[in-house]
Amino acid sequence: MNADSFETVVVETDLLILGGGMAACGAAYEASHWAKKHNQRVTLVDKAAMERSGAVAMGLSAINLYLGLKDGRNSVDDYVQYVKNDLMGIARDDLVANIARHVDSSVHLFEKWGLPIWKDEDGRYVNEGRWQIMIHGEAYKNIVSEAAKMALKELGEHGSYYERIFITEPVMVDDRCVGAVGFSVRENKFYLFKAKAVLDTMGGAVHIFRPRSVGEGLGRSWYPPFNSGASAYFTLKAGAEMTCQEVRFVPVRFKDSYGPVGAWFLLFKSKATNAKGEDYMETRAAELENWAPYGTARPTPANLRNYLMLKEIEEGNGPIYMRTDEAIREMVAQIPDEKEARRKMKELESEAWEDFLDMTVSQALNWASHNIMPEETPSEISACEPYFISSHSGASGAWISGPEDLAPDAHFWGYGNMTTVKGLFAAGDASGASSHKFSSGSFTEGRIAAKAAVAFCVDHPDPVHVSGEQVAALKEQVLKPLRIFDAHKDYSNDQEVNPHYIKPKMFMFRLQKIMDEYAGGASVGFRTSGALLEKGLEYLQYMKEDAEKLAAGDLNELMRCWENTHRLWQAESHIRTIRFREETRWPGYYFRTDHPAMKAEWEAFANCRWDPASGEWKMIKREIL
Repeated sequence: MNADSFETVVVETDLLILGGGMAACGAAYEASHWAKKHNQRVTLVDKAAMERSGAVAMGLSAINLYLGLKDGRNSVDDYVQYVKNDLMGIARDDLVANIARHVDSSVHLFEKWGLPIWKDEDGRYVNEGRWQIMIHGEAYKNIVSEAAKMALKELGEHGSYYERIFITEPVMVDDRCVGAVGFSVRENKFYLFKAKAVLDTMGGAVHIFRPRSVGEGLGRSWYPPFNSGASAYFTLKAGAEMTCQEVRFVPVRFKDSYGPVGAWFLLFKSKATNAKGEDYMETRAAELENWAPYGTARPTPANLRNYLMLKEIEEGNGPIYMRTDEAIREMVAQIPDEKEARRKMKELESEAWEDFLDMTVSQALNWASHNIMPEETPSEISACEPYFISSHSGASGAWISGPEDLAPDAHFWGYGNMTTVKGLFAAGDASGASSHKFSSGSFTEGRIAAKAAVAFCVDHPDPVHVSGEQVAALKEQVLKPLRIFDAHKDYSNDQEVNPHYIKPKMFMFRLQKIMDEYAGGASVGFRTSGALLEKGLEYLQYMKEDAEKLAAGDLNELMRCWENTHRLWQAESHIRTIRFREETRWPGYYFRTDHPAMKAEWEAFANCRWDPASGEWKMIKREIL
């Protein structure tokens, strides 16, 4: 493919939204409202197509954040405390509270737009757990994305969205973010988007660690396999301060197919047991006291539930089973009428299958192919490889300004959700220290960030200028893998093996091996140490050199090259920050064998920043205010 054949397309706007997931949809919906009032332009750019983009792409069976404030069932303070306990004390109260106080209105919008939410006989939402409500959610993302697209269309010529465009780099002028560049994954087009403000909502990252499922199951991760750390790369390269880059998430999922376990624990009241049938959450309860005060909080933090499970496996008590059979039998046994009991059994069986048909079809296929009937047979569960997803139980992302009325003075710098880089905002998986947003909270945070970003555009009306030389340099950088491949593809008789370049798939495997073995992946029981991290960082530096030789034979491979460059930066920020925090605060997510306990002096944020001018990294410890 000839890099010289690429047309340069320039798009000028006021607010540029990067991403197409739930946060981006929330941003597009809210931004369109305020843009109309202030005569501003809004442009959204998505790597995929909004209907099936982001973590909700396959659907969802529950909305995991709904407070029910009108009913008085919960309070914002309750939710903030829950999040802080689950993250072992490391969370920004102002950011979590800001999302929590607005999230119910977003959920009500979803229902208004046509999302079927389960209701009881009295018309109240059916709760899966304290914060979760059940939905028929196979089309969840379609419904929400349609509303976002309609909002942009209502702006007329001031609203637009571009799909199938992969964003690679921020555009910086005088330390301010004034746009982004990328390329079409369908046409030979290089794009420059110029904007007064940029909102990053490009998702978290998978495939940085070697996955549990290999070979034919390589892409069968729980979190979308196409999320490659674009958010973190974009904010890092812009020079933004980042937070919680050490906080990875290791979810427990049904083995091999990655089906989520939430509905079984919360709705069906199922238990996980070891191979002996023992409930290890009960038999090992005393061990949680070693991690007080968070270990003794209720509910038990997710990482500590992992920790107890991993202890069972270490002692040879695996496999670990989700007792789906016992849970369903116990629910039916409470019904004295035989006919009603049979009807309830059918209903529960249907709900069990729908849970996965709504969001993880591979799990339903796994059950079918292994002759598993959940009402009769338990299923194996296991800890997955680590992910970076701050909208769930992770926390990695940009360090952002909080809301003026809630944030301490040190956590507010003019516009809510703005990073430490002028004009660059973040939401969803792109913003850190505000875990447990999930789908509804990410949509809500997108709304919050978009409103602030439009205000920034109104306050900074001057047009953006980007020099032709800067654009040319960025284009050359983005298309470089095509030129490398074209120059050297005939050197060997196998284009996959060539001393002059490396293909993206091999690059990804090498990165995954380093991260797995040195940064505490699944194959080493999530253990690492200062010495291992130092060695891993050394190998990552070699990989940064090799990244300059990534080669692409077509547009798909060009996208894969840049995905892996993004992964590499997320990986480096993780290793540097996990090395900086000299303690084990999240056993079950990772263990520092040289610092095996929590330390009071590390009840703080571990932040980092890459300096675009010097190319140096700075590690920063910040108080929890």
